[in-house]
Order: sequence, then C-alpha cells, then structure tokens
Amino acid sequence: MAYLFTSESVSEGHPDKVADQISDALLDNFLAFDPESKVACETLVTTGQVVLAGEVKSDTYLDVQQIARDVINKIGYTKGEYQFSGDSCGVISLIHEQSKDISQGVDRGSKEEQGAGDQGMMFGYATKETENYMPLALDISHKILQILADLRREGKEISYLRPDAKAQVTIEYSDENVPQRIDTIVVSTQHDAFDADDEKMLAKIKSDIISILIPKVKEQLPAHIQTLFDDAITYHINPTGKFVIGGPHGDTGLTGRKIIVDTYGGKGAHGGGAFSGKDPSKVDRSAAYAARHAAKNLVAAGVADEILVQVSYAIGVVEPTSIYVDTYGTAKVNLNDGQIARKVAELFDMRPFAIEERLKLRNPIYLETAAYGHMGKEPITVTKTFESPYNGRVEKEVELFTWEKLDMLDQVKATFGI
Repeated sequence: MAYLFTSESVSEGHPDKVADQISDALLDNFLAFDPESKVACETLVTTGQVVLAGEVKSDTYLDVQQIARDVINKIGYTKGEYQFSGDSCGVISLIHEQSKDISQGVDRGSKEEQGAGDQGMMFGYATKETENYMPLALDISHKILQILADLRREGKEISYLRPDAKAQVTIEYSDENVPQRIDTIVVSTQHDAFDADDEKMLAKIKSDIISILIPKVKEQLPAHIQTLFDDAITYHINPTGKFVIGGPHGDTGLTGRKIIVDTYGGKGAHGGGAFSGKDPSKVDRSAAYAARHAAKNLVAAGVADEILVQVSYAIGVVEPTSIYVDTYGTAKVNLNDGQIARKVAELFDMRPFAIEERLKLRNPIYLETAAYGHMGKEPITVTKTFESPYNGRVEKEVELFTWEKLDMLDQVKATFGI
C-alpha cells in the first residue's frame, strides 16, 4: 500500500536559523584567528534583542556584537518595521571561558589522543533517492526556500517578501519505496503589509508562489523528479492568513532548535545533538559529519541503496564506543549489517582528531552550513576574509562541506569487493 512521507525546511530568516547563523559566524571568526579555539556559542534572538552565551577558550578576542549585527543585516533584517534590525538591535554577550573540568578530558599532550568533547550518539544517512544522496522531500523543501530567498533579494518578480519562511513537502511512495508523486506542498512566507484586503493579499501570494516560485524549483531538479509535480498537488500557501509579523519579533529564536531540518528531514535517525556554534572537538558536530561522509561514500560505491551509520562516544575517551550500520535490507553485498559495520570501522577512523584532520574541520567553514541544511551541499573551495579591530585582517582558502566529498569510493569498493 502506498504511503506518504513529509519533510520541512525553514529559511535563513527563520528566528532559529538567525540564531544558528550568528553562532556559526562567531565560531568561524574564532577559528580564523585561532584555529585551536574551543567554542560552544549559543544565541537567543527576540524583539530588538540578541543574547550571546556559551563557553570559549581562545587566544583571540572578537567584537562579537558587530559580528552578530553583520549576520543579521546580511540575512535581510535591515528595516525598522521588522522590529528587529542588525543596526538597531541590542546585543548582550554572556560568553565565558570553557570549564576546566571539561577541557581536561578533551585536551591531551598528543592531538591524536584527543578525547571526545561529549558522550552521545551521532548518525549519518544517505540514500540513492537523489543525486546528492539526500531524502527527496527535504531536498525539495530546501530548494523552495533557497529560491524564495533569491526572489526576495532580487525584489523584481515578487517584491513584497520578508526574510522569515517555512516550506514542507509530502511525497507519495510505492510499496517498493519509490517516489510516485508530490502530494502536498506547504509554503508560509512573511510579507509586507498590503493595501488590499486580506483575501486579495492571500490570493496574490498563492498565485505568485505557484506560478513563479514552483516552476523555478522544478527547473533545478532532474527530469525524473520534475515528473512528480502534477496538477493534483495540494498547495497550502500561508494557510494561517497574513504573515506580516515574523522573524525574531514574531517568535523567539534559539541555536540548535532545527536539528531535523539541519540533517535528513526525519529520515534515518538523529542523536539529539545540535551543530551550530560548536567547534569540531564537539563530536555532536564532527562525528555527525563523519558519519554522513561514510554513509554517502558507501551508497555511492554500491554497498547499499540506503544506509544509516551510527557512531557513539564517551566524553574524554578517544575511540568510539560503537559503530552501527543499518542498510534497511537494501545491501548489495553478501554481508550482514554487523559485518558491514566492522568494515566501516576499518575504513573510517572515527577518533575525534582523525575526523578533524580528514575533513579539515579546524577551518572557518561553518557559517555556510547554518541555513538550508548541513548535508547534501556541493563541496567547494572558497576564499573567506575576516576582519577584526583587535586582530587585523586575514584571508583563508578553505574547503566547504568536505564531508560531502566522494573521495573514498575506491577504498570502499576494494574493501567490499565491488
């Protein structure tokens, strides 16, 4: 019997994502001027206010207030009528030094013996469903909001958009887990106040989303995915009515509240640990990236059509406490999931420092992860510039999304005899 599966995404202007981006911008600046920084930054945003908190151990000093303001302005909160603006909001910093009780278990004389920054379990997932090995419903949800943001910044075809938005996509699957059609698309977007009455305003927004936004989304998808869009899709566009009040003025935002948006949209599994604002000694982040790297390379190499990789740690302990694999019965090799897991442990060194080195995680690469998902993006090399009144100006060439590289295919194929 066919079934429905749903994933959602939120825009860069969503309050929780504003908080995530500020936390990761702070992390990037600390790492740019001191790559050995230990950082755990949390952010709260609300009407006219930003609160920064957390623990940092670093040899550098930053103007954290200005970094936060720059992020807010770049997102698009630049007008007084939004009740939240990078130029006018208050920014309170409560950041303090990392606990020595924690750092003594993580820092070691040899970097190779660096212990995990926390206990817990992290998951990585990959599926052949899309070209980037991500779940389809989440991939489309991200694209809807990325293109909506492009339209907002251009201000031509749709001129009334404000930064806060959410999207949700429901896909109908066959018994064989193959996508058949898109059943429902939900888009809620913040907008300027209209002179027209609410009914005309909502009709205009719905028409623009369906006739302007959705065709642009389809254009970015491969032909076999485009066929899933049909005339029977149910659209819910701003279903609660007008959405003028939004962003941090409409809803308080906090770092780490969109962990499913950040990962796999409800597919696979999640260990519960958030990513943004955490340096790579925190395995909540680095091990989740490493698990995705492993899962993606395994699926791409043909080990299985769908794979979940779990890795777990004890705080201060170097070696992971377990590595687990679930292929959901899609394995293409003559091994059970336990045997596959043992080979994964041989192929991918999951010690914290080994992950940092392999994926080049002690670089300022994190702001780009903080909206539209940490997984599924194209690995690219860019040059980033950081300026500080205390540290001067630095330029760094860095690789973004290294955990998305298919750089282990040959090793995986050789190990599994593919």
